[in-house]
Parts: sequence; structure tokens; C-alpha cells
Amino acid sequence: MNNAPKPKIEDLPTPAQLRRSTVIAAIGAVAIGVMVYLPAEYGTDPTGVGSILGLTEMGEIKQQLAAEAAADEALHGGDESSSLMNDIFGLFVSSAAAQDAWQDEITFTLAPGQSTEIKATMEQGATLTYAWVATGGRINFDLHAHADGEAVTYETGRGQTSAEGSFETPFAGDHGWFWRNRDKTDVTVTLQLNGSYSEIVRGE
Repeated sequence: MNNAPKPKIEDLPTPAQLRRSTVIAAIGAVAIGVMVYLPAEYGTDPTGVGSILGLTEMGEIKQQLAAEAAADEALHGGDESSSLMNDIFGLFVSSAAAQDAWQDEITFTLAPGQSTEIKATMEQGATLTYAWVATGGRINFDLHAHADGEAVTYETGRGQTSAEGSFETPFAGDHGWFWRNRDKTDVTVTLQLNGSYSEIVRGE
């Protein structure tokens, strides 16, 4: 068995070299935080690099959706069971599992900053299958319901261009989407629906 040769003292880094490497690593970490993390998470871009890489807009969308979620919670009340409801009722299905023909297809266009709601009136235990696609830009959405003191959030998203899935209602009421266009151009959304619902309700 061959033993590795013992390194010579002169080959080892000096304390000054170790300190210099530590300082360089710390500076690199700070630079990454300022140029990448802050723009991507908080929309703050003190160096301008985040805008060049497209990270600042992503961070701004995150902050906008967080503010909208907080405002919606303040308006409708918190929903401690939403995570559990997501696990139980938010079962996504592929488009191949959807029925061949959709019951309803709804198309609408939102200008920058504009919002709307589209919901289906459903009884408890009913199922809704959906698919939607956004063209011209990206869209923020909150798929939820609240009625008679009960509330559930099935899914939220920001900067999305499509989604599909299904859910089963834990209570009767209007279940559906709050949409907001936070992009800089008009966004057209086509929503397709199948399920047990009595009517489609749309609000501004």
C-alpha cells in the first residue's frame, strides 16, 4: 500500500492567502445576493444587472401577487385549511383524461392592470375540470371559493401562461378564478370547463 507523500510546508497556503480567499468568497456571495437574489425575490435591482437578466420583473411579479394574496385574505378571511384542501381536492389531470368536448369555453382580454373574476356555481361534492391558456403575455390568478363563512384556495399562480386540472368542492357556492394582468401588454385568456355546475358567474 502506497502512502501519499506528505505535503511540504512551502506548498501549503499561507494565512494571508487563506484570508484573501475568504474575503474574495465573501465579496462573491454579496455580489450574487445583490445582483441575483434581490432582483429575483424582491424586485430590487440596485446594480441594474437584474433587469438585464430578466430577474427584476420576476421579483416584481412575486411581490405583486403576495400583496394581492394579503389583500384577498384581509377581505375574505384566512383559510387555515387551504393547504389541506389543495392536497385533497387539487388533483390535476392531464388533457388526455379530460372529456372530448368542453361544456363551456370562455375567452376574455385584460388590459395591463385590469382584473376580472369567473366562477362556476356548484353544489357540495361537485367536480370541475378545466384548462386555460393565456396569449399575448402572462397572467396572475387565484383559484378559490368562499361562501357562508367557509373558504378554500385550490391554486394560485403568477406570471403563468397555461394550466389544467380538476377539483371537488368542499361546500356549495361560486368556485373559480380571480385574474389580474400584471404584464405590460393585453393578455387574452381562453378558459374551458367541464363539470357539475348550474351557471357561470362573471364579475369585475
